[in-house]
Amino acid sequence: MSATNFNTRNDTWRKLLGNGLTYSIPQFQRDYSWTEDEWEDLWLDIQEITQPNSEQAHYMGYLVLQSDNDKSFDVIDGQQRLTTLSLFVLAILKNLQRLVEEGDDSENNRQRAAQIRQSYIGYLDPITLIPRSKLSLNRNNDHYYQTYLVPLTTLPQRGFRASEHSLRKAFEWFNRKIREYADKHSTDKGIVLAKLVETMSDRLFFTVITVTDELNAYKVFETLNSRGVRLSPTDLLKNYLFSIIHRAHEHQQELKVLDDRWNAIVGRLGSESFPDFVRTHWNSRQKFVRHTDLFKAIRTSVTTREQAFELLRAMEEDLDTYLFLLSPESSDWPPELKKHATNLRMFNVKQPFSLLLAARRHWEPRDFATILRACMVISFRYNVIGNRPTNEQERSYNSAAAAVSQETGKTPKEIWLLLNDIYPSDDQFRAMFSDKIIRTTQTRNRKIVRYILCSIEHHISEVDLDFNSDSFNIEHILPEKPDDGWEAFTEEELETQLYRLGNMTLLKTSDNKRASNVSYQNKRGIYKESAFNITKQIAEENDSWNAERIATHQKWMAKQATAIWRVDY
Repeated sequence: MSATNFNTRNDTWRKLLGNGLTYSIPQFQRDYSWTEDEWEDLWLDIQEITQPNSEQAHYMGYLVLQSDNDKSFDVIDGQQRLTTLSLFVLAILKNLQRLVEEGDDSENNRQRAAQIRQSYIGYLDPITLIPRSKLSLNRNNDHYYQTYLVPLTTLPQRGFRASEHSLRKAFEWFNRKIREYADKHSTDKGIVLAKLVETMSDRLFFTVITVTDELNAYKVFETLNSRGVRLSPTDLLKNYLFSIIHRAHEHQQELKVLDDRWNAIVGRLGSESFPDFVRTHWNSRQKFVRHTDLFKAIRTSVTTREQAFELLRAMEEDLDTYLFLLSPESSDWPPELKKHATNLRMFNVKQPFSLLLAARRHWEPRDFATILRACMVISFRYNVIGNRPTNEQERSYNSAAAAVSQETGKTPKEIWLLLNDIYPSDDQFRAMFSDKIIRTTQTRNRKIVRYILCSIEHHISEVDLDFNSDSFNIEHILPEKPDDGWEAFTEEELETQLYRLGNMTLLKTSDNKRASNVSYQNKRGIYKESAFNITKQIAEENDSWNAERIATHQKWMAKQATAIWRVDY
C-alpha cells in the first residue's frame, strides 16, 4: 500500500471528534454487542485516568477507518468502542440534564451540556430537533440511537431488536454509574462531570489507520491479524457484497433476506474461521488465491448485484461439505466417508478441502469417496510421516480442483495425475516411516500413534479396532521411565529411541500397567500372551530389545504401512 491510500496516526478521542469530523458504521456492519463485562472494563479504565498521579494516557487500541475526503469516515473496525464512548457521554448529558431540572447550578450546567453535546455528540437542529450526529450506527441500530438516545427522550423497551436493548442497557448502566460518581460530591457536581468528560477525551487515545477503499482496508485487516490483533475481515467482505446490492436500490425486505442468509452461513460455521471457508470455497471454483489476495480477487470478480447473489448461493451449496470435513462425526454421511474425513481432521490437514468441495459438487458419490480416501492417504504419507512443506501441496490440490470444476478432469484417475507430485513414492515413504519419531507426550500425537498401530494390527490380523478405545494403551517397549534391566541402551539411546514408532506397540490397559517400567525379559512374557498379533510377534521374534531391534521392527512396520496407506493407479 502506498502512502497515498494508507495513513496511520495516534489520536486522542478529542482529536477524533473535532473539526466537524463524522463517523458512520457501514449499513451491514455487525450490530452493537458489548455487555456489562466490557462496560465495566471501560468504566474502570476511565476512573483510573481521573485519579491523581495516574497514567496520563490509556490506550484504546486500533481504529480502522475508510475515507476519501478526511472529513467523513466509515468505521471498519472499532465500532463497539466508539459507540460505547458515545453512550457514556450521553449518560453524562443525562446527569447534567437532571441537575438542571433539580435547580442545581442550572444555567451553568445547561451551558456545559450544550458544549459537551456539540463537541462529542453533535447538535440538535433548533427547528426540527432532528439530531445531526457525529456518529451514525448501522441499519439495525441507528434509528434507536438517533431517535431515542441522542435526544435523551424516554427510552421505549418493547418491540426492538436485542442489539437495541443492548444500547439502552449500556446507556442506563453508565447513567447509574455516573450518577453515583457525581453524588459523591455535595457541591459542584456539574464541574465534576465536565472534568470527567474533558479528562477522558484527552487521555484516551487510539492508533488510527485510515484507508481509501475496501481493498486497502482488507490488507490492513490481514496485516493486523498476522500480528495477533483480533479483527474481522468477515464484516469487511459482508459490507462490500451488501453495498453492491444496496446500490442497486433493492427492496429492504430483499436485503433482509440476504442478510439472514449470510448470518445463517456464519452461524453454522460457529467458531470456525469464516475467511478460511470463503477462501476454500473460492479456490474450489476459481484460480488459486492466497489469503492476502482473496478480497482483491472477490472484489475484481464480484461487481454486480447478480454476481453477489451468485456468490452467496454458491457458498450455501458448498457449506454442508465443508462442515462435514470439519466435523464428520456429527454428520449423517456414510461410515466410510466419515472414517476418512475423521482421519484428515486428526492429521490436521485442510489443504485438500478445495478439491473435495469441487469433487462433491461434480462427481457421483462413489468417485467422491475414492478421491477422499486418496487425499487421506496423501496426507498421511506427505504430512504426517513426511512432514513436508504445504505450500506446493496446496497448489497441486487447487490445480486438481480447477480441473474438476472445469470438467477437464472427470474421474479420480485423471485427477490423480495432477496429484502425483505430492504423493511420496513407496520407497520414499518406507524410508521416511522407518526413521519416524512421534513424541506421545502430546494428545494429538498419541491419537496418531494409536491409529497407526491399530491400522497395522488390522492389516496383519483383519481385526477391526477402535483406536480411541480405553480398553488398550500404547506400550513403550523401552519404557519412558525404565527400571533396572535396560543397560543395553546408552543415555543417548534412551533419548533417541524412546519415541521411535518401532518402540511402540499395543497392550490391554491392565497388561500395560503390569508391564510398566520392568525389563524386556519380564515384559516378553506379557507380550507372548497378548491378544494383539503385532505385540505377540515382537515377543516371538526378539529375545532381547535394543536400538538395532527397534530399527529392524520399524522397517517391518514401514513395509506394512506402505501396503496400508497406498493409492493404486
